[in-house]
Order: sequence, then structure tokens, then C-alpha cells
Amino acid sequence: MTDHPELRYGAGLADAQETWQVASSEIVHQTGRVIAVRRDMVVPPTGGEPFDRDVVVHPGAVGVVALDEDNRMLLVRQYRHPVGYRLLEPPAGLLDVQGEAYRLGAERELWEEAATKAADWRVLVDAFTSPGMTTEAIRIFLARDLSEANEVYDRLHEEADMETAWAPLADVVKAVLAGDLHNPTLVMGSLAAWTALNGDGFDSLRPADVPWPAKDS
Repeated sequence: MTDHPELRYGAGLADAQETWQVASSEIVHQTGRVIAVRRDMVVPPTGGEPFDRDVVVHPGAVGVVALDEDNRMLLVRQYRHPVGYRLLEPPAGLLDVQGEAYRLGAERELWEEAATKAADWRVLVDAFTSPGMTTEAIRIFLARDLSEANEVYDRLHEEADMETAWAPLADVVKAVLAGDLHNPTLVMGSLAAWTALNGDGFDSLRPADVPWPAKDS
């Protein structure tokens, strides 16, 4: 195994964008809704034998850690059919509006799911949700200076039965570490917010309109 001494001392901690040659590619399943499944024949750069990889093609998503003046976190409780749980989550949703700016997508989800607006926006964390199988990337925003929206969105399907709740950020983090909360947007977002709050502060976070190379590319 190649040794990278700079990583042992905290330097060089950045993912490197890299694309291996694809000899062939085809859509093997098209749902007509959110996702498609693409099969790529990947050619390793070392000259090894090509291999197939199935990729779930996904438009990406945004999530919102919304905190009030007492650092209580806004949560929604939503039924998630694939896992058979009703999960506590931050407001979040797909980037399924063509050409929509990422922050505007987050503002839309905060309004649609929680009838809430925010005046202060920052980027908390960017992540790939499951890089071994899907192109899905998510950007989680921090939203503060909250207020109630004048209009309420008419929710459908799972969202029609969605509840909202407030919990201290410290309690959310404790529940995550206890294994009681499982939504990945909540896990990543709450831990990132707690780290910022108890580290360099929210003002040190990236601005809301910072580029997002993982999604832009």
C-alpha cells in the first residue's frame, strides 16, 4: 500500500476528481420519475480487465439545518417507505427544477416542508450520499434568522402527513451519537453545525453561493 505521509499529519485532506475511461455505457432501467440506472464498462488506467458498474443516476439534493436564536433545530417527521421508518429529518428535497440555483432550491424546500423563511444562509457541508452506487450529491445549508412564511405549500403523498418539531441542536447530536436518528442529511448536518458552533463559529462557514464542483461537473 502506498504511504501518504502528508495525510498522517493533516495536510492534503481533499478528494481528487478523477474519471476512468468508459468503453461503453447504456441506460438499463428508466423509471420515468427521479432515477435511472446506467451500466458502464470501466477500463482501469493500470491496463487491467474492464469491468461493469451499475450507476444510479440522480439529480442531486439540498438539505437545510434551520436554527432559531436559541440554536433549536427545525425538524420534520416523514415516512420513508424503502426503510419502513418515520424519520426525523431536516427539510430537504431534490434538485429537480432545471437551472435552479442551489440556495433557491433550499429556500423552496424550507418553505414547502416547514412554511419557514430564512434571511441568513451558509453552506455547512457537501457530500456524496452513496458514492459506490449513485451520482447523488447533496449540499446541506445552514439557515438562520428565521420567520414564518405567509403562504403554506399544499403537500402531497408522504409529505401530506408530515409533522414539524423543534429540538435543541445539542439534543439532536446526542440522539445521533446514541443511534436513535438515522437520516443521513440530519446526521451530517447536525454534526457539522455542532462542530461549527463550538469551533470557529458560523461566520467561518462558506457563503451560500460558493461553487459546488462535485455537482457542477
